[in-house]
Amino acid sequence: MAIRSHQLRCIANDARISPEEIASDFRDPETRELYEVEYPWSESSQAAGAGARNLPNASALRHLWAERRDSTLPIDQSGVWRYRELLPILQDDAHAVTLREGNTPLYDLPRCAKLLGLDFLLAKHQGLNPTGSFKDTGMTAALSVAAERGYQWVACASTGNTSAAMAAYAARAGLRSIVFIPEGKIAWGKLSQSMDYGALTVQLKTDFDGCVKMLAELVRRNPIYLLNSVNPYRLEGQKTPAIEICEQLDWQVPDHVIVPGGNLANGSALGKGFAELKHLGFIHRVPKISVIQAEGANPLFQWFTNAEKMLRPVTADTRATAIRIGNPASWRKAARVIEATGGWCESVSEQEIALAKAQIGAEGIGCEPASAVTLAGAKKLVAAGRIDVGERVVLLLTGHTLKDPEYTIDFHKDLLATGMAEANPYRKPPLVLEAEESAVLRALEAEMARA
Repeated sequence: MAIRSHQLRCIANDARISPEEIASDFRDPETRELYEVEYPWSESSQAAGAGARNLPNASALRHLWAERRDSTLPIDQSGVWRYRELLPILQDDAHAVTLREGNTPLYDLPRCAKLLGLDFLLAKHQGLNPTGSFKDTGMTAALSVAAERGYQWVACASTGNTSAAMAAYAARAGLRSIVFIPEGKIAWGKLSQSMDYGALTVQLKTDFDGCVKMLAELVRRNPIYLLNSVNPYRLEGQKTPAIEICEQLDWQVPDHVIVPGGNLANGSALGKGFAELKHLGFIHRVPKISVIQAEGANPLFQWFTNAEKMLRPVTADTRATAIRIGNPASWRKAARVIEATGGWCESVSEQEIALAKAQIGAEGIGCEPASAVTLAGAKKLVAAGRIDVGERVVLLLTGHTLKDPEYTIDFHKDLLATGMAEANPYRKPPLVLEAEESAVLRALEAEMARA
């Protein structure tokens, strides 16, 4: 049966294809640029005139989405599929594979706001998804498409979070999964998840980009569905936090959203989500979207700051493993979103990441290192005058703190941000004391004196 709810559009030349025409290489054969999902009501749609007469009703959908919060149906309890009218990618909604992803909290960060001199600083914690990262929102969408189309095998290359999400959703759907991971360049907390969910996990003696090349050959020759972020259905799920943020702010739009930058699909997805909400009349403007990269893996930052405007892949090197990617697939999509919204791309050091992670932790909110680049980058954006004091800023935290516990332990053992005086107040290594009350009391007195 033909899928009439959407088509795929090349972001470079507007070429359009039917969704059934593609399964492995989600790039236009002429331009080699990525496709995105386009609906009849999309602003870019060739059917824009007819689609305008059938735009989803923003007011009615707001009420419907709120009512679904009280539903006991799994599809309504999902923070992705609850908004399914804005991602009609399945022929039958009953085929949605869900672990009740989404519905993540929007925390205020008063101490971090004070550090930056801001009035409003919030954190959208996508690390509180079922497998501990934002990847669940995209995986529920793309894997549901794979399952509905009859695939038995799915695959991805991963620095960790994608593999955990794919393996979990594949297991839930009864599909088999294969994961390619660069050897020795993944946090064990993430690798353990893929194994626990039954994936065939393969560590290749190469980097992430080498894993991507191997995967491309595999899916080209075999009936295996590709679930990396080049898959446009991933972005359809990953755009839903934009809807959640607006809903959680009573449909008031934040001024600035700051996102970690690895393979760069997340910023692209959020930009698409906010743009669609504006086009459909849910909101009247879109926020600025800025992307922050680690200095050791910052090809997009270099593209923004070099005169040639050429993306030069780098050999990625950062302990923030979730964004250790030197040749990001979605860089052009992300660059367009940043430029269209008036955002920026910034780069932060390993020491700045470690300090920012500890400062977020001091709010009682843990995150993985890649998430902390948002706070580190926000400091630079404030200093450069790209964020005003009165702006409402949202940091996107992409992963749970337990994704990489070794990193946290190394920070508190003074093995990270060593010699950085600002970090010292945040270090809390465990004390080894005699099992005597007097020893404990002396330690308490010393701690109180430091406070």
